[in-house]
Amino acid sequence: MNRGLIGDAAEAARHARYGKLPDRIRFEDMTEEVEAEQGGGGNSYSPEGSWRYYSCLALDLGL
Repeated sequence: MNRGLIGDAAEAARHARYGKLPDRIRFEDMTEEVEAEQGGGGNSYSPEGSWRYYSCLALDLGL
C-alpha cells in the first residue's frame, strides 16, 4: 500500500475519534494572587508548639 494513504487514513481515524486538542490556557488564568494576612493569621506554624501534634507509636508505647 502507499505509505501516504495509510497515514491519511490513520489521521482521519484519529481526528474522527478525538477531534481537536483543547485550547491552551494562559498562565494568568491558572494562577490567582491573594494578599497575605499581616502577622501570619491564626494558622501560622509554631515550632515551639509543634510537639503537641507529633505522633509516634514508639513514644506512645514508651519504647
